Amino acid sequence: MAIRCKLSTLMGQNRYNIQDVYEKTGLSRATISNLYHDKMQRIDYETLSKLCKLFDCTVGDLLEYYKPE
Repeated sequence: MAIRCKLSTLMGQNRYNIQDVYEKTGLSRATISNLYHDKMQRIDYETLSKLCKLFDCTVGDLLEYYKPE
């Protein structure tokens, strides 16, 4: 896939672990883990909104398009 999730970077910058994000957003641990490991195929608007609110960022800060090789 040509879209990369940068949740792990944002979590590292804020010193959050999966449990912290779970407690602050209410998202499931499985969803957070899949995003952290960049294994999600789809993401809904509510999830994006909660993460952007938590990290005070834009969707572009969370997701990145790259050219596949």
